[in-house]
Amino acid sequence: MVLIITLAVFITVALISWALMTYFVGGKTDVQERLDKLSPQAELTIERRGKSSQFHNTLGTLGEKIPLSPKEHSKYARMLVAAGFRKEHVYPFMGSKIILTVLLPLLYPIYLVMTTLHGETFREAFFKSQPLLVTIALAIIGFLLPSYWLYYMKNKRQTQIFHTLPDIHDLLTVCVEAGLSLDAALIRVTETPQFEKDPLAQEIRIATRETRAGKPRMDALKDMAERTMVDDVKSFVIMLAQTEKFGTSLGQSLRVHADSLRTKRRQLAEEAAAKTTIKLVFPLALFIFPALLVVMLGSAFIQVLGIFG
Repeated sequence: MVLIITLAVFITVALISWALMTYFVGGKTDVQERLDKLSPQAELTIERRGKSSQFHNTLGTLGEKIPLSPKEHSKYARMLVAAGFRKEHVYPFMGSKIILTVLLPLLYPIYLVMTTLHGETFREAFFKSQPLLVTIALAIIGFLLPSYWLYYMKNKRQTQIFHTLPDIHDLLTVCVEAGLSLDAALIRVTETPQFEKDPLAQEIRIATRETRAGKPRMDALKDMAERTMVDDVKSFVIMLAQTEKFGTSLGQSLRVHADSLRTKRRQLAEEAAAKTTIKLVFPLALFIFPALLVVMLGSAFIQVLGIFG
């Protein structure tokens, strides 16, 4: 019986987490959506999309119950865009906070039922585990969990962009020195299979589409830098703007900027390696040194006790 309840709790939480992750992480490109429309199962795809839209509307309706100031709304919108989502997902994101705030405290009664199966009465388990404190703690965790997840996704995407930027610089340099214009070089980067699913290539693809739609190129690139919230991308855009303004060599500027980014990346790796020694002090002092002390002096200490005891 305990195993059945445990499996039921696990399946419930897993399904809820899968639904939320599918909504925020999942998504299809324009080409995939076009192929779905042309496939024989287009009706099933449309039906699934309707269910997803219904789930989106439900989360959005719940999220609108949370009062947000314009500053907070802008903050969450920027973070969602930096994490790779759309700014329209602010209210569905807040709706996921409400759902987890309600669902996590519901696990507590299940825990009480499981304790009764081990011989402890429901009354004893209820008063023994401080129900009000546990319920409030679970509700707070459920409300904060999506925010921590969003911070993790944003930092992960920014790290990918930071590590990919020098390689994209090299490809841009080769394309520009081969005679392509900057716009053609940016389009060539987005079409390279190596960077097909790269976050920075996706942002460049959005910028090139905005440029084709009539937006000034520098404005589109500046918006790209604001979306990524990565300082190196901002410096890259500033370098392009200065190169275009003063008429300097674009290929040479890209090469110098790529070298500076690689130097910065190497310095960060050296800094992380230098911090490793300091981080090892506490595990050594707490776990390894006491064990070595017991091994080396344990037998001698026992013999001394035997002599003087």
